Amino acid sequence: MRHALVLLLLAVLNLSLLPLANAEDVPTPTPVANSTPAPAPKAAPTAAIAMPIPKAPEVAARGYLLEDFHSGQVLAESNADTRLEPASITKVMSSYVIFKELAAGKIKLDDRVTISERAWRMEGSRMFVEVGKQIPVQDLLIGMIVQSGNDATVALAEHVAGTEEAFAGYMNKYAEELGMTGSHFMDASGLPHPDHYMTARDIAIIARALITEFPEYYKWYSMKEFTFNGIVQHNRNRLLYRDASVDGIKTGHTEAAGFCLVSSEQRAGMRMISVVLGAESDNSRASA
Repeated sequence: MRHALVLLLLAVLNLSLLPLANAEDVPTPTPVANSTPAPAPKAAPTAAIAMPIPKAPEVAARGYLLEDFHSGQVLAESNADTRLEPASITKVMSSYVIFKELAAGKIKLDDRVTISERAWRMEGSRMFVEVGKQIPVQDLLIGMIVQSGNDATVALAEHVAGTEEAFAGYMNKYAEELGMTGSHFMDASGLPHPDHYMTARDIAIIARALITEFPEYYKWYSMKEFTFNGIVQHNRNRLLYRDASVDGIKTGHTEAAGFCLVSSEQRAGMRMISVVLGAESDNSRASA
């Protein structure tokens, strides 16, 4: 499925070379002998060459979007404004909130967070923190980003806002400020809930904000593995292993949401953001 988006990207890159090719095809005028020198002709204005966008590919997903990072131009989309369950892509929003709190000086990377029983009991993807232990914010952040740890995410949410419910309020506040009009959050991890949703377009918005505002932290999204408490866990984003141009961002999966992925890659001087929601399998969301 992602292969179709990559093919579209390559087609766009090829089209971007058209102005250069057309300029080289213009013949040089042949001078004609004349006793009276003619005034130099005015240079004709260069006509802008329309850049056609290839037809959107067929993608087996509930919604997707491919976007140029720098210009914001959408190159392909389907159901990009449909509200869908994002699963653990929610954690991109959660990490953005935490980075904002770090930037404001309200928390620090070396703050030690006491793990609550609620955080410890979280199901699904886990970092395997132990109740009562004190873990640095930085370790919990990496555990949330690389291992998609729901336990780490809840611990961070409680550290920032007191409760996960209050933290969701922070998420909704920042989403509104960013113009994410199709998103609403009920928790920090992305567990199924009828009032918890995002759109592919909004996910691209938060991805751009994350990369632009917090490059010093964004590097964690390219980590392929993280070891905590003697347990090595690998990043589920298969594209990090398959394509050197990919430097993030996040996968997500629940039975209700399907397989989801937001990724960023740099090719030929361009950075692209792609979002896929509701794919049928792990292979289909990351096939290259």
